[in-house]
Amino acid sequence: MKLINFKQLKNYIFILTFENGENIETDLKTLIERHVSIKDLNTAQLNKEWGCLEFNHGMVDIDPKTLYQFSMTLHHKIAA
Repeated sequence: MKLINFKQLKNYIFILTFENGENIETDLKTLIERHVSIKDLNTAQLNKEWGCLEFNHGMVDIDPKTLYQFSMTLHHKIAA
């Protein structure tokens, strides 16, 4: 399932929108903090071809399946 949109709320907290229409607010800190510093969070971008979330100009990426599964463990679904 691909990521189709995202919004950074604060620090490592993001709202992620997946192709099934789910909007999930999640804290990505434990998933990416070793690879993406707080000052580099503003480099977040969506790779539309793969549906993954990338940081540091593609040097760090999160597979959409991993992102979805991680988000579902610490999530807050938001009405579409």
